[in-house]
Amino acid sequence: MVFLPSQEILLNLGRMDDLARQDSPIHRLDGRIKVLTALFFIVCVISFPPYTLGPLLPFFVYPLFVMSTARLPAGLIGKRLLVLSPLAILVGLFNPLLDRQPLLQVGTASISGGWVSFVSILLRFVLTVGSLLTLTASTGIETICAALQKMKVPRLFVLQILFLYRYLFVLTEEAARLLRARSLRSFGRQGNGFAIFRSMAGSLLLRSLQRAEAISRAMYCRAFEGRIPIERPFQLTRQDILFFCCWTFLFGVFRWGNPIGILVGLIQGPTR
Repeated sequence: MVFLPSQEILLNLGRMDDLARQDSPIHRLDGRIKVLTALFFIVCVISFPPYTLGPLLPFFVYPLFVMSTARLPAGLIGKRLLVLSPLAILVGLFNPLLDRQPLLQVGTASISGGWVSFVSILLRFVLTVGSLLTLTASTGIETICAALQKMKVPRLFVLQILFLYRYLFVLTEEAARLLRARSLRSFGRQGNGFAIFRSMAGSLLLRSLQRAEAISRAMYCRAFEGRIPIERPFQLTRQDILFFCCWTFLFGVFRWGNPIGILVGLIQGPTR
């Protein structure tokens, strides 16, 4: 069976849910522990000064460890990062133009602070978004929201996260239907003008609202009361506590220590 590009995007969205149903040491960890560990990881990464590059590199150990232990495909995570990367590029795009003061000297070439901060933004983006993607793929959005609910996060905020994720599938499904209909009714370059795009965007909005109302009525008919059902009870184990303590300790060493400098010093040996 041949899929259109829009259909492939829709199927890849559901791939994250399929990965969350796997069984591995990471999948079996308590959802609250994984959420707290990822949160501490993100706080440590974004707390560095704007011109930081080298000290960010040791933090790649955590997402790579989770991906390998949970058997998550690196290609899928990489594609998700590429899809979201324009946001990070847009944030730091003007840094090289606004900050032209030389900061690094590589041979005869000088690198301005704007380029250094731009690369630092990209590194932070890969680390933080990559950790969230691995968290979602190894835990599942329902378990994440249930863990937040158990940690006394406001219920309205948790429901907004869950619905935003779930209604993304509704929006993508309607967009796939519109693109499929357009491709069947057009030939060559016909049907690719701005007027067609404007009409499709309006139709997508209306059809998404109709589907959302139908889903909302179906949820109320099934006695949904604004609470996320928990499939299995949360219970901390020794492995959960050990995982959290070990990784938070390493994050603290990476953030407030200097592992790169210590490693370079060990390689170079004592100076006379």
